[in-house]
Amino acid sequence: MKFIKQASIFSLLLLTLNSCGEASYRFKLNVPNKTTLGQTVNVKFEQLNGNKIDSVHVFAGTKRLALENNSATINTTELGVGKHPVTALAFMPGKVKRVNNSVEVFSNKEYDNYTYKIVNTFPHDPKAFTQGLEYHNGFLYETTGRNGQSWLRKVEIETGKVLQQYDLSDKYFGEGMTIVDNQIFWLTWQAGKGFIFDLDTFKIIKEFKYQKSIEGWGLTHSDTQLIKSDGTNKIWFLNPKNQKEERSIQVYTPKVTLEKLNELEYINGKIYANYWQQPFIAIINPENGVVDGVVVLKDLVKEIKKTQKINDGDDVLNGIAFDKENNRLFVTGKNWGKLFEIEIIKQ
Repeated sequence: MKFIKQASIFSLLLLTLNSCGEASYRFKLNVPNKTTLGQTVNVKFEQLNGNKIDSVHVFAGTKRLALENNSATINTTELGVGKHPVTALAFMPGKVKRVNNSVEVFSNKEYDNYTYKIVNTFPHDPKAFTQGLEYHNGFLYETTGRNGQSWLRKVEIETGKVLQQYDLSDKYFGEGMTIVDNQIFWLTWQAGKGFIFDLDTFKIIKEFKYQKSIEGWGLTHSDTQLIKSDGTNKIWFLNPKNQKEERSIQVYTPKVTLEKLNELEYINGKIYANYWQQPFIAIINPENGVVDGVVVLKDLVKEIKKTQKINDGDDVLNGIAFDKENNRLFVTGKNWGKLFEIEIIKQ
């Protein structure tokens, strides 16, 4: 409740802002551009010109910082990795001026590298532009993309036979999916909404709208939340009952942020994410966005090219499914003619 109250106060303060552009007032908010998780960041508010102001409030995100002599500290562990706004509100009689800055927090740990070995190979429809893939009760469930080619399917793993199919309206570009409580949640790309289907009948139960997330890309779930990517470096966590976005994380290594996160799978407490147009899977800590590992699968792309010609720009690695009961990991790609069961190996 305290956090909600602070966020509400911050929002109300922003609504009171005006241009306050007099040359008599100039301010500066000193914040380091970059730091690493766990470090303490020093913030300093300076008035460069003008009459004495009444007061100043400084925020990291929506949390107000305690000021002493117009200085404050930020605990980056509380922020998490990512680029975070740091804002000062300078109060003068009848006026408020906002000063913006930001700090980018990188991971403080090196990630583990993984390779793989092929355990089994199964047939896969080479016309399936794979967007979502999930194992459930002995079958694969798959969603595909492109307008007019967006399908929801139940597939027999051993043969690749399509046992059940729903064709999405041509006006939608289908994306990732996941299964929770006998319901299939299926995203669309840029339409700003997703669909919920009955698992047995493939009939639409309801639609839901996105909130702050930009687009629909990948989807998976933990025991309590839906987990959604939107093509950026952010991963969103949704309430499966009302599909409301409850929080988000940004994904970072010690050197870079990972954008274009695509198909997702939740495996043993970690998020496994395809990186669009790159042959690797990132293993992500769902609590703070830190990349714990990277599975390099470039040789798997070479393997598929032995048997079919693919378009390197479109027919990329995409699709992760995990059989928890039998500890089997499946991967495929857009328009790939094979589904691979692989074992990942730490290097």
